[in-house]
Amino acid sequence: MMQEMAGLGFEWVELSHGIRITLVPGILKAVEEGVIKVASVHNFCPLPPGIGHAAPNLYLPSSRDARERDQWLRQSKRTVDFAAQVQARKIVLHLGSVSFFWFNPAKKLDAWIEAHAGAEVAGDPAYQKLLAQCIAKLKKQMPPYWENTKTGLAQLLTYAAEKGVLLGFENREAFDELPLDADHPALITALAKPGTCGYWHDAGHAQIKQGMGLLDHRAHLEANAAHTIGFHLHDVSAEGRDHQPIGTGKIDFEMVSSFWKPEHTLVLEFSPRLTTEEVVASKLRVTELVTKRFR
Repeated sequence: MMQEMAGLGFEWVELSHGIRITLVPGILKAVEEGVIKVASVHNFCPLPPGIGHAAPNLYLPSSRDARERDQWLRQSKRTVDFAAQVQARKIVLHLGSVSFFWFNPAKKLDAWIEAHAGAEVAGDPAYQKLLAQCIAKLKKQMPPYWENTKTGLAQLLTYAAEKGVLLGFENREAFDELPLDADHPALITALAKPGTCGYWHDAGHAQIKQGMGLLDHRAHLEANAAHTIGFHLHDVSAEGRDHQPIGTGKIDFEMVSSFWKPEHTLVLEFSPRLTTEEVVASKLRVTELVTKRFR
């Protein structure tokens, strides 16, 4: 796996939340032999024993079940240890979600968008009224879940800082996932000691949220620019499918690249259905944008 990435011209990789424990010996060997370097790791990595599929939300820090929160912390610390072992500087994390026993408002939004395919939601009064109602319901339900997440992060942050690993909090694509998009700056300000955590921008997720009328992509980048440490780069098709080749969908990557800084980590995060040619073409496009941005 690592040799294949190196053969495509990549010097660095992110190890994802789909890395099975059986792959670890080969990864360590590749790093030790200098086949490739690891820039970042995505929680949970490696996967817990017995889990053979990508599972970034296997345990949630927001859960009301204390046993699940304990497992989240335990497995996240394991990811920190692994990141330090492969000399990765950054970890990408999901921060949980708000749970609804009945009537998750996200279903109403999804149903409206599906019934009005192609509608411009930003200018539709009926959708905006529904959106405001759904956001109000989400915020009313959110406090205990959000407090659990912040408590878990405070514990993990101390452990990661001791290992010299930076935590990156990723923006999410689903309506009920945490943090709410507007809460990223305040979270990082509240938790941060210098060089311990930051914001991780997923371009595809932000584009999906923009399509739902939940944010403006550029404004969201501006609001988080001071704390950004990395990017997941992939495009979103006209039908709303993400993890597509760069330049084939709706994302304005010229705009996104204007926020890049030399210290940021840029990760191409694609669907496994992409061809080798599409991956290479995307790498070339991002390289062109990097060259243009930094001369």
